[in-house]
Amino acid sequence: MLFAVAMTFIDQTIVAIAAPDVVHELGLSTSGMQWVVNAYLLALAAFFALGGRLADLLGPRRVVIAGTLVFVISSVLCGCVPEGDLAQTWLIVFRATQGLGAALLFPAALAVVVAVFPVERRGRALALFFGLSGALTAVGPLLGGWLTAWTWRAIFWVNVPVAIVAIVLTLMARVADRPRRESLDVPGAVLIAVGMGLSVLGFQQAWAWGWDSPATWACVVGGLAVLAGFVRYERRVRHPLVNLRVFRDPAFTADVAVLFFAMLAFVPLFFFASVYAQVSLSASPNQAALFLLYFFAGFALASQWGGRILDRRGARPALKLGAVLGAVGFALWAGEMTDLSMHYQWPYAALAGAGIGFILAPASTDAVNRSIGASYGEVTGITQTVRNYAASVGLAVYGTVLTHVTTDKVVSTLRSRGLPQEEAEDVARQVTEAVTGSGDTRVPEGGGAAAESMRDVMTAVRMDFAEANQWVFYGMAIALGLAFLCALRHPGGRVETAPSSPEGIRPEVPAR
Repeated sequence: MLFAVAMTFIDQTIVAIAAPDVVHELGLSTSGMQWVVNAYLLALAAFFALGGRLADLLGPRRVVIAGTLVFVISSVLCGCVPEGDLAQTWLIVFRATQGLGAALLFPAALAVVVAVFPVERRGRALALFFGLSGALTAVGPLLGGWLTAWTWRAIFWVNVPVAIVAIVLTLMARVADRPRRESLDVPGAVLIAVGMGLSVLGFQQAWAWGWDSPATWACVVGGLAVLAGFVRYERRVRHPLVNLRVFRDPAFTADVAVLFFAMLAFVPLFFFASVYAQVSLSASPNQAALFLLYFFAGFALASQWGGRILDRRGARPALKLGAVLGAVGFALWAGEMTDLSMHYQWPYAALAGAGIGFILAPASTDAVNRSIGASYGEVTGITQTVRNYAASVGLAVYGTVLTHVTTDKVVSTLRSRGLPQEEAEDVARQVTEAVTGSGDTRVPEGGGAAAESMRDVMTAVRMDFAEANQWVFYGMAIALGLAFLCALRHPGGRVETAPSSPEGIRPEVPAR
Protein backbone atom coordinates (compact mmCIF):
# COMPACT_ATOMS: atom_id res chain seq x y z
CA MET A 1 0.00 0.00 0.00
CA LEU A 2 2.92 2.33 0.67
CA PHE A 3 4.16 1.65 -2.83
CA ALA A 4 0.70 2.27 -4.26
CA VAL A 5 0.28 5.70 -2.66
CA ALA A 6 3.86 6.79 -3.41
CA MET A 7 3.07 8.26 -6.82
CA THR A 8 0.01 10.15 -5.55
CA PHE A 9 2.08 12.13 -3.05
CA ILE A 10 5.01 12.72 -5.37
CA ASP A 11 2.60 14.20 -7.91
CA GLN A 12 1.43 16.85 -5.44
CA THR A 13 4.74 18.69 -5.83
CA ILE A 14 6.68 17.22 -8.76
CA VAL A 15 5.00 19.54 -11.28
CA ALA A 16 6.19 22.69 -9.50
CA ILE A 17 9.83 22.19 -10.41
CA ALA A 18 8.99 21.58 -14.08
CA ALA A 19 6.74 24.66 -14.31
CA PRO A 20 9.23 26.84 -16.27
CA ASP A 21 9.72 24.19 -18.96
CA VAL A 22 5.99 23.45 -19.19
CA VAL A 23 5.10 27.13 -19.53
CA HIS A 24 7.86 27.79 -22.07
CA GLU A 25 7.01 24.85 -24.33
CA LEU A 26 3.22 25.01 -24.14
CA GLY A 27 2.78 28.77 -23.74
CA LEU A 28 0.55 28.55 -20.66
CA SER A 29 -0.68 31.62 -18.80
CA THR A 30 0.06 32.30 -15.13
CA SER A 31 -3.43 31.26 -14.10
CA GLY A 32 -3.20 28.22 -16.35
CA MET A 33 0.03 26.97 -14.76
CA GLN A 34 -1.33 27.48 -11.27
CA TRP A 35 -4.40 25.48 -12.25
CA VAL A 36 -2.22 22.67 -13.56
CA VAL A 37 -0.87 22.39 -10.00
CA ASN A 38 -4.17 23.19 -8.33
CA ALA A 39 -6.46 20.94 -10.41
CA TYR A 40 -4.81 17.83 -8.97
CA LEU A 41 -5.09 19.01 -5.38
CA LEU A 42 -8.64 20.26 -5.80
CA ALA A 43 -9.87 17.00 -7.36
CA LEU A 44 -8.06 15.06 -4.65
CA ALA A 45 -9.81 17.10 -1.95
CA ALA A 46 -13.22 17.12 -3.64
CA PHE A 47 -13.42 13.37 -4.23
CA PHE A 48 -11.52 11.99 -1.25
CA ALA A 49 -14.62 11.37 0.83
CA LEU A 50 -16.23 9.71 -2.18
CA GLY A 51 -13.21 7.44 -2.57
CA GLY A 52 -13.43 6.36 1.07
CA ARG A 53 -17.13 5.66 0.78
CA LEU A 54 -16.69 3.64 -2.45
CA ALA A 55 -14.04 1.55 -0.72
CA ASP A 56 -16.60 0.91 2.03
CA LEU A 57 -19.24 -0.17 -0.47
CA LEU A 58 -17.15 -2.05 -3.05
CA GLY A 59 -14.20 -3.29 -1.00
CA PRO A 60 -10.75 -1.70 -0.72
CA ARG A 61 -8.88 -4.03 -3.10
CA ARG A 62 -11.14 -3.22 -6.04
CA VAL A 63 -10.93 0.49 -5.36
CA VAL A 64 -7.12 0.46 -4.96
CA ILE A 65 -6.76 -1.17 -8.37
CA ALA A 66 -9.37 1.07 -10.01
CA GLY A 67 -7.78 4.20 -8.55
CA THR A 68 -4.32 3.12 -9.69
CA LEU A 69 -5.56 2.55 -13.25
CA VAL A 70 -7.33 5.93 -13.39
CA PHE A 71 -4.21 7.61 -12.04
CA VAL A 72 -1.70 6.02 -14.40
CA ILE A 73 -3.84 6.44 -17.53
CA SER A 74 -4.28 10.12 -16.66
CA SER A 75 -0.52 10.40 -16.09
CA VAL A 76 0.22 9.04 -19.56
CA LEU A 77 -2.26 11.48 -21.11
CA CYS A 78 -0.71 14.40 -19.20
CA GLY A 79 2.67 13.47 -20.62
CA CYS A 80 1.20 13.31 -24.14
CA VAL A 81 -0.31 16.81 -24.06
CA PRO A 82 -0.22 18.35 -27.56
CA GLU A 83 1.16 21.80 -28.22
CA GLY A 84 -1.21 24.56 -29.30
CA ASP A 85 -4.46 26.07 -28.07
CA LEU A 86 -5.68 22.79 -26.61
CA ALA A 87 -2.62 22.29 -24.38
CA GLN A 88 -3.77 24.21 -21.30
CA THR A 89 -7.25 22.68 -21.18
CA TRP A 90 -5.87 19.19 -21.87
CA LEU A 91 -3.32 19.37 -19.07
CA ILE A 92 -5.73 20.80 -16.49
CA VAL A 93 -8.43 18.21 -17.28
CA PHE A 94 -6.14 15.21 -17.00
CA ARG A 95 -4.42 16.60 -13.91
CA ALA A 96 -7.91 16.68 -12.39
CA THR A 97 -8.55 13.05 -13.35
CA GLN A 98 -5.18 12.19 -11.82
CA GLY A 99 -6.51 13.71 -8.59
CA LEU A 100 -9.67 11.62 -8.92
CA GLY A 101 -7.57 8.46 -9.23
CA ALA A 102 -5.54 9.43 -6.16
CA ALA A 103 -8.76 10.17 -4.24
CA LEU A 104 -9.97 6.63 -4.97
CA LEU A 105 -6.62 5.02 -4.24
CA PHE A 106 -5.47 6.60 -0.98
CA PRO A 107 -8.38 5.96 1.43
CA ALA A 108 -8.71 2.39 0.20
CA ALA A 109 -4.98 1.81 0.76
CA LEU A 110 -5.23 3.27 4.25
CA ALA A 111 -8.16 0.94 4.98
CA VAL A 112 -5.97 -2.04 4.20
CA VAL A 113 -3.25 -0.80 6.57
CA VAL A 114 -5.84 -0.25 9.31
CA ALA A 115 -7.30 -3.73 8.79
CA VAL A 116 -4.11 -5.80 8.79
CA PHE A 117 -2.49 -4.31 11.91
CA PRO A 118 -3.81 -5.01 15.42
CA VAL A 119 -4.64 -2.07 17.64
CA GLU A 120 -1.38 -2.21 19.60
CA ARG A 121 0.70 -1.94 16.40
CA ARG A 122 -1.61 0.27 14.41
CA GLY A 123 -0.24 3.58 15.69
CA ARG A 124 3.30 2.79 14.55
CA ALA A 125 2.05 1.54 11.19
CA LEU A 126 0.00 4.68 10.58
CA ALA A 127 2.86 6.91 11.73
CA LEU A 128 5.06 5.26 9.09
CA PHE A 129 2.29 5.54 6.50
CA PHE A 130 1.67 9.25 7.06
CA GLY A 131 5.33 10.05 7.66
CA LEU A 132 6.36 8.45 4.38
CA SER A 133 3.56 10.24 2.54
CA GLY A 134 4.89 13.57 3.74
CA ALA A 135 8.45 12.60 2.84
CA LEU A 136 7.37 11.62 -0.68
CA THR A 137 5.67 14.99 -1.07
CA ALA A 138 9.02 16.59 -0.33
CA VAL A 139 10.86 14.21 -2.69
CA GLY A 140 8.69 15.33 -5.61
CA PRO A 141 10.75 18.43 -6.51
CA LEU A 142 14.01 16.47 -6.34
CA LEU A 143 12.74 13.80 -8.69
CA GLY A 144 11.17 16.49 -10.87
CA GLY A 145 14.47 18.34 -11.24
CA TRP A 146 16.25 15.18 -12.35
CA LEU A 147 13.55 14.12 -14.83
CA THR A 148 13.10 17.64 -16.23
CA ALA A 149 16.74 17.59 -17.35
CA TRP A 150 15.61 14.92 -19.85
CA THR A 151 12.06 16.13 -20.61
CA TRP A 152 9.34 17.58 -18.43
CA ARG A 153 6.93 14.97 -19.81
CA ALA A 154 8.87 12.31 -17.89
CA ILE A 155 7.45 13.62 -14.60
CA PHE A 156 4.16 12.03 -15.67
CA TRP A 157 5.50 8.96 -17.47
CA VAL A 158 7.53 7.87 -14.44
CA ASN A 159 4.24 6.80 -12.83
CA VAL A 160 3.76 3.94 -15.31
CA PRO A 161 6.34 1.47 -13.90
CA VAL A 162 5.38 2.47 -10.35
CA ALA A 163 1.71 1.72 -11.07
CA ILE A 164 2.51 -1.65 -12.64
CA VAL A 165 4.48 -2.74 -9.58
CA ALA A 166 1.78 -1.38 -7.25
CA ILE A 167 -0.95 -3.40 -8.99
CA VAL A 168 1.15 -6.58 -8.93
CA LEU A 169 1.89 -6.14 -5.22
CA THR A 170 -1.78 -5.44 -4.46
CA LEU A 171 -2.83 -8.67 -6.18
CA MET A 172 -0.07 -10.62 -4.41
CA ALA A 173 -1.16 -9.27 -1.01
CA ARG A 174 -4.55 -11.02 -1.39
CA VAL A 175 -6.44 -8.33 0.47
CA ALA A 176 -9.98 -9.50 1.17
CA ASP A 177 -12.93 -7.41 0.07
CA ARG A 178 -16.08 -7.23 2.20
CA PRO A 179 -18.47 -4.85 0.46
CA ARG A 180 -21.28 -3.17 2.38
CA ARG A 181 -24.82 -3.16 1.08
CA GLU A 182 -25.61 0.50 1.62
CA SER A 183 -26.53 3.34 -0.68
CA LEU A 184 -24.01 5.84 -2.01
CA ASP A 185 -24.59 9.43 -0.91
CA VAL A 186 -24.52 10.96 -4.39
CA PRO A 187 -25.99 14.35 -3.37
CA GLY A 188 -23.34 14.67 -0.65
CA ALA A 189 -20.57 13.88 -3.14
CA VAL A 190 -21.91 16.52 -5.54
CA LEU A 191 -22.26 19.14 -2.80
CA ILE A 192 -18.70 18.78 -1.49
CA ALA A 193 -17.20 18.78 -5.00
CA VAL A 194 -19.17 21.88 -6.07
CA GLY A 195 -18.49 23.73 -2.81
CA MET A 196 -14.75 23.18 -2.95
CA GLY A 197 -14.54 23.90 -6.65
CA LEU A 198 -16.41 27.20 -6.41
CA SER A 199 -14.56 28.53 -3.38
CA VAL A 200 -11.09 27.73 -4.74
CA LEU A 201 -12.07 29.14 -8.15
CA GLY A 202 -12.90 32.45 -6.47
CA PHE A 203 -9.57 32.61 -4.63
CA GLN A 204 -7.65 31.52 -7.72
CA GLN A 205 -9.24 34.05 -10.08
CA ALA A 206 -9.15 37.00 -7.67
CA TRP A 207 -6.03 38.32 -9.42
CA ALA A 208 -7.65 38.26 -12.87
CA TRP A 209 -11.12 39.36 -11.79
CA GLY A 210 -10.11 41.61 -8.89
CA TRP A 211 -11.08 41.40 -5.23
CA ASP A 212 -13.79 43.97 -5.86
CA SER A 213 -15.40 41.83 -8.57
CA PRO A 214 -18.85 40.36 -7.84
CA ALA A 215 -17.73 37.17 -9.63
CA THR A 216 -14.89 36.65 -7.15
CA TRP A 217 -17.07 36.92 -4.09
CA ALA A 218 -19.93 35.01 -5.71
CA CYS A 219 -17.59 32.05 -6.12
CA VAL A 220 -16.00 32.30 -2.67
CA VAL A 221 -19.18 32.93 -0.70
CA GLY A 222 -21.22 30.61 -2.89
CA GLY A 223 -18.72 27.78 -2.46
CA LEU A 224 -18.60 28.20 1.31
CA ALA A 225 -22.41 28.30 1.42
CA VAL A 226 -22.56 25.02 -0.52
CA LEU A 227 -20.07 23.45 1.91
CA ALA A 228 -22.23 24.64 4.81
CA GLY A 229 -25.20 23.04 3.08
CA PHE A 230 -23.17 19.84 2.73
CA VAL A 231 -22.58 19.75 6.50
CA ARG A 232 -26.29 20.23 7.23
CA TYR A 233 -27.26 17.59 4.70
CA GLU A 234 -24.79 15.03 6.07
CA ARG A 235 -26.33 15.33 9.54
CA ARG A 236 -29.72 14.23 8.21
CA VAL A 237 -28.94 11.51 5.68
CA ARG A 238 -29.09 7.87 6.81
CA HIS A 239 -25.84 6.76 5.13
CA PRO A 240 -23.74 9.95 4.88
CA LEU A 241 -20.69 10.39 2.72
CA VAL A 242 -18.87 11.61 5.86
CA ASN A 243 -20.19 10.82 9.33
CA LEU A 244 -19.61 14.03 11.25
CA ARG A 245 -19.95 12.38 14.67
CA VAL A 246 -16.17 12.09 14.79
CA PHE A 247 -16.01 15.83 15.55
CA ARG A 248 -17.50 15.16 18.96
CA ASP A 249 -13.95 14.32 20.04
CA PRO A 250 -12.22 17.68 20.74
CA ALA A 251 -8.80 16.13 20.10
CA PHE A 252 -9.87 15.01 16.63
CA THR A 253 -11.21 18.48 15.90
CA ALA A 254 -7.95 20.07 17.05
CA ASP A 255 -5.91 17.65 14.91
CA VAL A 256 -7.93 18.54 11.82
CA ALA A 257 -7.65 22.28 12.49
CA VAL A 258 -3.87 22.06 12.93
CA LEU A 259 -3.58 20.05 9.71
CA PHE A 260 -5.59 22.69 7.83
CA PHE A 261 -3.30 25.57 8.77
CA ALA A 262 -0.13 23.53 8.35
CA MET A 263 -1.16 22.44 4.86
CA LEU A 264 -1.79 26.06 3.87
CA ALA A 265 2.01 26.28 3.85
CA PHE A 266 3.30 22.76 3.16
CA VAL A 267 2.30 21.93 -0.43
CA PRO A 268 2.26 25.56 -1.74
CA LEU A 269 5.81 25.97 -0.43
CA PHE A 270 7.23 23.68 -3.10
CA PHE A 271 5.67 25.66 -5.93
CA PHE A 272 6.58 29.14 -4.67
CA ALA A 273 10.06 28.28 -3.38
CA SER A 274 11.04 26.56 -6.63
CA VAL A 275 9.86 29.45 -8.79
CA TYR A 276 11.55 31.95 -6.45
CA ALA A 277 14.82 30.05 -6.75
CA GLN A 278 14.65 30.03 -10.54
CA VAL A 279 13.58 33.67 -10.93
CA SER A 280 15.29 35.59 -8.14
CA LEU A 281 18.29 33.29 -7.60
CA SER A 282 18.69 32.39 -11.32
CA ALA A 283 18.86 28.71 -10.36
CA SER A 284 18.39 25.81 -12.75
CA PRO A 285 15.59 23.28 -12.07
CA ASN A 286 18.13 20.91 -10.50
CA GLN A 287 19.56 23.68 -8.32
CA ALA A 288 16.05 24.68 -7.27
CA ALA A 289 15.37 21.06 -6.27
CA LEU A 290 18.52 21.01 -4.14
CA PHE A 291 17.39 24.29 -2.58
CA LEU A 292 14.25 22.47 -1.39
CA LEU A 293 16.36 19.58 -0.08
CA TYR A 294 17.21 21.72 2.97
CA PHE A 295 13.51 21.88 3.82
CA PHE A 296 13.16 18.13 3.36
CA ALA A 297 16.16 17.42 5.60
CA GLY A 298 14.52 19.25 8.50
CA PHE A 299 11.18 17.62 7.72
CA ALA A 300 12.57 14.07 7.67
CA LEU A 301 14.40 14.39 11.00
CA ALA A 302 11.47 16.03 12.77
CA SER A 303 8.97 13.44 11.46
CA GLN A 304 10.85 10.65 13.23
CA TRP A 305 11.19 12.67 16.42
CA GLY A 306 7.54 13.68 16.28
CA GLY A 307 6.50 10.03 16.05
CA ARG A 308 8.41 9.23 19.23
CA ILE A 309 6.80 12.19 21.03
CA LEU A 310 3.38 10.94 19.91
CA ASP A 311 4.04 7.44 21.29
CA ARG A 312 5.34 8.70 24.63
CA ARG A 313 3.36 11.85 25.39
CA GLY A 314 0.59 12.15 22.83
CA ALA A 315 0.17 14.55 19.92
CA ARG A 316 -0.18 17.88 21.76
CA PRO A 317 3.53 18.52 22.55
CA ALA A 318 4.58 17.65 18.99
CA LEU A 319 1.92 19.91 17.46
CA LYS A 320 2.84 22.87 19.66
CA LEU A 321 6.55 22.47 19.02
CA GLY A 322 6.05 22.05 15.28
CA ALA A 323 3.82 25.09 14.97
CA VAL A 324 6.31 27.31 16.81
CA LEU A 325 9.31 26.07 14.84
CA GLY A 326 7.40 26.38 11.58
CA ALA A 327 6.21 29.93 12.24
CA VAL A 328 9.70 31.07 13.28
CA GLY A 329 11.35 29.24 10.38
CA PHE A 330 9.07 30.69 7.69
CA ALA A 331 9.35 34.20 9.15
CA LEU A 332 13.16 34.09 9.25
CA TRP A 333 13.27 32.54 5.79
CA ALA A 334 11.12 35.37 4.44
CA GLY A 335 13.46 37.93 5.97
CA GLU A 336 16.47 36.48 4.12
CA MET A 337 14.87 36.25 0.68
CA THR A 338 16.03 39.65 -0.49
CA ASP A 339 19.68 38.66 0.10
CA LEU A 340 19.33 36.55 -3.09
CA SER A 341 21.60 33.83 -1.74
CA MET A 342 20.89 30.17 -0.97
CA HIS A 343 23.81 30.14 1.45
CA TYR A 344 22.07 32.35 4.01
CA GLN A 345 18.63 30.77 3.65
CA TRP A 346 19.20 27.05 4.19
CA PRO A 347 19.09 27.06 8.04
CA TYR A 348 15.68 28.73 8.00
CA ALA A 349 14.40 26.38 5.28
CA ALA A 350 15.46 23.43 7.44
CA LEU A 351 13.80 24.99 10.50
CA ALA A 352 10.53 25.50 8.58
CA GLY A 353 10.72 21.89 7.38
CA ALA A 354 11.23 20.66 10.92
CA GLY A 355 8.13 22.53 12.02
CA ILE A 356 5.97 20.84 9.39
CA GLY A 357 7.60 17.49 10.19
CA PHE A 358 6.59 17.70 13.85
CA ILE A 359 2.98 18.35 12.79
CA LEU A 360 2.10 16.23 9.77
CA ALA A 361 2.45 12.60 10.90
CA PRO A 362 1.50 13.10 14.60
CA ALA A 363 -1.67 15.07 13.78
CA SER A 364 -2.78 12.63 11.06
CA THR A 365 -2.00 9.56 13.16
CA ASP A 366 -3.63 10.93 16.31
CA ALA A 367 -6.79 11.77 14.36
CA VAL A 368 -7.03 8.23 12.98
CA ASN A 369 -6.19 6.64 16.35
CA ARG A 370 -8.95 8.55 18.09
CA SER A 371 -11.57 7.47 15.58
CA ILE A 372 -10.20 4.05 14.68
CA GLY A 373 -13.49 2.34 15.45
CA ALA A 374 -15.21 4.40 12.80
CA SER A 375 -15.11 3.72 9.10
CA TYR A 376 -11.95 4.88 7.36
CA GLY A 377 -14.26 6.79 5.02
CA GLU A 378 -15.27 8.95 7.97
CA VAL A 379 -11.74 9.48 9.25
CA THR A 380 -9.64 9.86 6.11
CA GLY A 381 -12.54 11.44 4.27
CA ILE A 382 -12.27 14.34 6.71
CA THR A 383 -8.56 14.62 7.49
CA GLN A 384 -7.31 14.14 3.95
CA THR A 385 -10.04 16.28 2.40
CA VAL A 386 -9.12 19.08 4.79
CA ARG A 387 -5.40 18.67 4.01
CA ASN A 388 -5.84 18.83 0.27
CA TYR A 389 -8.45 21.57 0.34
CA ALA A 390 -6.11 23.66 2.48
CA ALA A 391 -3.30 23.07 -0.02
CA SER A 392 -5.58 24.21 -2.87
CA VAL A 393 -6.68 27.32 -0.98
CA GLY A 394 -3.07 28.10 -0.04
CA LEU A 395 -1.92 27.91 -3.66
CA ALA A 396 -4.79 30.12 -4.76
CA VAL A 397 -4.48 32.77 -2.04
CA TYR A 398 -0.69 32.97 -2.02
CA GLY A 399 -0.68 32.99 -5.82
CA THR A 400 -3.03 35.97 -5.81
CA VAL A 401 -0.86 37.79 -3.25
CA LEU A 402 2.30 37.09 -5.25
CA THR A 403 0.89 38.32 -8.55
CA HIS A 404 -0.58 41.49 -7.03
CA VAL A 405 2.58 42.47 -5.16
CA THR A 406 4.88 41.57 -8.06
CA THR A 407 2.83 43.66 -10.47
CA ASP A 408 2.80 46.69 -8.16
CA LYS A 409 6.54 46.52 -7.56
CA VAL A 410 7.43 46.08 -11.23
CA VAL A 411 5.22 49.05 -12.11
CA SER A 412 7.11 51.19 -9.61
CA THR A 413 10.44 49.98 -11.00
CA LEU A 414 9.47 50.78 -14.59
CA ARG A 415 8.00 54.17 -13.64
CA SER A 416 11.28 55.06 -11.94
CA ARG A 417 13.01 54.39 -15.28
CA GLY A 418 10.74 56.81 -17.13
CA LEU A 419 8.12 54.51 -18.63
CA PRO A 420 4.60 56.04 -18.71
CA GLN A 421 2.09 54.71 -16.17
CA GLU A 422 -0.21 52.95 -18.64
CA GLU A 423 2.63 51.27 -20.52
CA ALA A 424 4.34 50.33 -17.25
CA GLU A 425 1.18 48.63 -16.01
CA ASP A 426 0.82 46.69 -19.26
CA VAL A 427 4.44 45.53 -19.22
CA ALA A 428 4.28 44.70 -15.50
CA ARG A 429 1.33 42.38 -16.04
CA GLN A 430 3.23 40.64 -18.84
CA VAL A 431 6.26 40.23 -16.57
CA THR A 432 4.08 38.86 -13.79
CA GLU A 433 2.50 36.40 -16.22
CA ALA A 434 5.99 35.13 -17.04
CA VAL A 435 7.69 34.93 -13.67
CA THR A 436 4.83 33.80 -11.40
CA GLY A 437 3.80 31.01 -13.71
CA SER A 438 7.37 29.89 -14.35
CA GLY A 439 10.96 30.68 -13.77
CA ASP A 440 11.43 32.23 -17.18
CA THR A 441 13.62 35.32 -16.85
CA ARG A 442 15.06 35.47 -20.34
CA VAL A 443 16.01 38.95 -21.45
CA PRO A 444 13.27 40.31 -23.77
CA GLU A 445 14.16 40.99 -27.39
CA GLY A 446 12.98 43.85 -29.58
CA GLY A 447 13.66 47.54 -30.02
CA GLY A 448 10.62 49.14 -28.38
CA ALA A 449 10.71 51.30 -25.27
CA ALA A 450 9.20 48.53 -23.14
CA ALA A 451 11.76 45.94 -24.27
CA GLU A 452 14.66 48.35 -23.73
CA SER A 453 13.36 49.22 -20.27
CA MET A 454 13.04 45.57 -19.36
CA ARG A 455 16.60 44.81 -20.46
CA ASP A 456 17.78 47.59 -18.17
CA VAL A 457 15.80 46.50 -15.13
CA MET A 458 16.01 42.70 -15.13
CA THR A 459 18.09 42.70 -11.93
CA ALA A 460 15.60 45.01 -10.26
CA VAL A 461 12.72 42.74 -11.34
CA ARG A 462 14.39 39.77 -9.69
CA MET A 463 14.53 41.79 -6.46
CA ASP A 464 10.89 42.84 -6.92
CA PHE A 465 9.93 39.18 -7.20
CA ALA A 466 11.94 38.32 -4.09
CA GLU A 467 10.17 41.07 -2.13
CA ALA A 468 6.81 39.79 -3.35
CA ASN A 469 7.70 36.28 -2.19
CA GLN A 470 8.42 37.69 1.27
CA TRP A 471 4.71 38.44 1.58
CA VAL A 472 3.90 34.83 0.70
CA PHE A 473 6.33 33.35 3.22
CA TYR A 474 5.21 35.71 5.97
CA GLY A 475 1.71 34.47 5.19
CA MET A 476 2.92 30.90 5.70
CA ALA A 477 4.39 31.94 9.06
CA ILE A 478 1.02 33.37 10.06
CA ALA A 479 -0.68 30.09 9.05
CA LEU A 480 1.66 28.17 11.38
CA GLY A 481 0.93 30.69 14.13
CA LEU A 482 -2.77 29.92 13.76
CA ALA A 483 -1.90 26.22 13.87
CA PHE A 484 -0.24 26.85 17.26
CA LEU A 485 -3.45 28.42 18.61
CA CYS A 486 -5.37 25.33 17.46
CA ALA A 487 -2.76 23.04 19.07
CA LEU A 488 -3.38 24.77 22.39
CA ARG A 489 -6.99 23.54 22.19
CA HIS A 490 -5.86 19.91 21.95
CA PRO A 491 -6.73 18.15 25.24
CA GLY A 492 -3.56 16.04 25.08
CA GLY A 493 -3.01 12.49 26.24
CA ARG A 494 -2.32 9.29 24.38
CA VAL A 495 -4.78 6.86 22.82
CA GLU A 496 -4.19 3.56 24.58
CA THR A 497 -6.90 1.52 22.85
CA ALA A 498 -9.10 2.01 19.83
CA PRO A 499 -12.62 3.30 20.53
CA SER A 500 -15.42 0.83 20.12
CA SER A 501 -17.09 0.70 16.74
CA PRO A 502 -20.25 2.81 16.60
CA GLU A 503 -23.47 1.23 15.46
CA GLY A 504 -23.66 0.93 11.70
CA ILE A 505 -19.95 1.44 11.10
CA ARG A 506 -18.10 -0.95 8.80
CA PRO A 507 -16.29 -3.84 10.50
CA GLU A 508 -12.60 -4.22 9.81
CA VAL A 509 -11.63 -5.84 6.54
CA PRO A 510 -9.83 -9.09 7.37
CA ALA A 511 -6.50 -9.99 5.77
CA ARG A 512 -5.80 -13.42 4.37
